[in-house]
Amino acid sequence: MLPPTLHLVERGWLSSNSLVGFDGDGATLIDSGYVTHAAQTVDLVREVLGGRRLERLINTHAHSDHIGGNSALVEAFGCRVSVPAGVAATIAEWDEEALLLSPLGQRAARFRHDDTLANGDEFVCGELVWRALAVPGHDQDGLAFHCAEKRLLVSGDALWQTGFGVVFTELLGHPEQGGGLRAQRETLDMLARLPVDCVIPGHGGAFSDVDEAFTRAYRRLESFENDIEQLARHALKVFVAFALLERRRILRAELPDLLASLSFAQSVNARYLGLAEDALADWLVRELTRAGAWRKEDGWLVAG
Repeated sequence: MLPPTLHLVERGWLSSNSLVGFDGDGATLIDSGYVTHAAQTVDLVREVLGGRRLERLINTHAHSDHIGGNSALVEAFGCRVSVPAGVAATIAEWDEEALLLSPLGQRAARFRHDDTLANGDEFVCGELVWRALAVPGHDQDGLAFHCAEKRLLVSGDALWQTGFGVVFTELLGHPEQGGGLRAQRETLDMLARLPVDCVIPGHGGAFSDVDEAFTRAYRRLESFENDIEQLARHALKVFVAFALLERRRILRAELPDLLASLSFAQSVNARYLGLAEDALADWLVRELTRAGAWRKEDGWLVAG
């Protein structure tokens, strides 16, 4: 579905996808995966480049699974880094609370950015002109990139084939940032008006069933709008599954202490669920075992 000047590196969790665009002897990369996969990311990018220079790295947003390889890629290739304008100061200050690193128990290697992209800015990647679009919701400062000529959309986590990324802002309740679910609906409305034949998401393969994807996304959004507790439970399951994938296994008996150490889990539980620590852990074990996210082995919770 992609022109020959674009190459999608599809990743599994924990890392986001990366998109490489070829421009003569140079190249641009969009998103860089999670920090524990940084060496693998460098190797994958080097192979895809085939001797070309990596000149620029662009991030759709600043969550850990999209920026984790930035530092390693800069060290390996000397590329410049472009980040969404809205998060530039947070990255420069390396505010781990605002970047959702410490609240979620996630990691990223600190890096320096060289410039920013804002809503409406244009750039060339893969010999194509792309326009940056503000896509608040999953991340209030996130960007998507649209190529009108080829009817392509790099959506980050604003739209997946099966929905969209967790709407953290709604759960964290920062009134100055506005309602996250309302912003996510406005983002979907805007994206749905674009001429798009193929979506390149932050997770999962590129897809062309665009109308069906929007139908699924709106259905999921409506379910969260009607029941905020459902969003809270979904968010807890997603980030705890992520934590286990990074660690590969944890002792079942240590899960309540892990949850107690993560401010996001404590805040969401207190606001929306009101479960005792052991009850929250018990519920997560049941749900994530049922979903196949982990299995129980001799007192351990093991990923997969």
